[in-house]
Amino acid sequence: MVKRDVTVTEVALRDGSHAIGHSYTIDQVQKVAKALDEANVPYIEVSHGDGLGGSSLQYGRSKTNEMELISAAVSVCKQARVGVLLLPGIGTVEELKEAENLGARLARIATHVTEADVSKQHIQLAKELGMETVGFLMMAHMVPTEKLVEQAKLMECYGADTVYIVDSAGALLPHEVKERVKALKNQLKVNIGFHAHNNLSLAMANTLVAIEEGATWVDGSVRCLGAGAGNTQTEVLVSVLDRMNRSTGIDLYKMMDLAEEIVAPILEKPQEITKGSLILGYAGVYSSFLLHAERAAHKFNVDSRDILVELGKRRVVGGQEDMIVDVASELAKKSI
Repeated sequence: MVKRDVTVTEVALRDGSHAIGHSYTIDQVQKVAKALDEANVPYIEVSHGDGLGGSSLQYGRSKTNEMELISAAVSVCKQARVGVLLLPGIGTVEELKEAENLGARLARIATHVTEADVSKQHIQLAKELGMETVGFLMMAHMVPTEKLVEQAKLMECYGADTVYIVDSAGALLPHEVKERVKALKNQLKVNIGFHAHNNLSLAMANTLVAIEEGATWVDGSVRCLGAGAGNTQTEVLVSVLDRMNRSTGIDLYKMMDLAEEIVAPILEKPQEITKGSLILGYAGVYSSFLLHAERAAHKFNVDSRDILVELGKRRVVGGQEDMIVDVASELAKKSI
């Protein structure tokens, strides 16, 4: 039994799907999952970037059916547990049952930070199926800490084993992460998790603050392969935590090799903080909006930054991708 002070979930095979246009192949997933398993990563999330059922015109079509990708990952994992993300309203209970039947053992049920009540059915079903279950409160920067605690308690009472603060936009500052994690740690009995995005170059700092305040589950994406500017870079996180004498149980050298030799060739371009990803964090907008906004900007001949700032002003959240085109169209008309 591997001793872990901090449990890391690798999200590149889900969150990273956004960065490559949901184009993962079975071969790519098997190679990445096998290497992660050999590096002793405990949990590997695999699904469309927007979770089960996300393959659509609105969110982006998957090159390969996600159930085939889940099955492919399960087939090569000897110790790692494969997890899936589900957003109620996008994914269904039937898709969750299918994923579990294929071997998924971790269910991460995600809602907007004010809508935890819609997760009840899915969290309870995941528990009935015997899955380890996470409540995933997205866009956590959009509400006061008191509201976050209220919503987290709902997920806890539905049966979630862990509740995550999810900085979907990469907009939280370290003192805001500290306040939120500390509040959840004081008022919940379940594990506290933290999911970061690097749009303001704060993913690592925020993840470390979360751990220092008592979060024991955190997410990483190898080679920063995630939406926007990516997530906390897994291989770097493992090395930093090792320097801090905090055990993850993950083999650092194998993670380095995986990042360099297997994941880097998958990336269409290196993950960095571009003006597009930076504006996501600045505007406080869902990280998966970037590619959609850039396409809309090209179509309507407007600046993608103006689209994202306006979406932030309107407090648009994940699941409202149709608003991106509407805003781009409105901006184009105003410029005439």
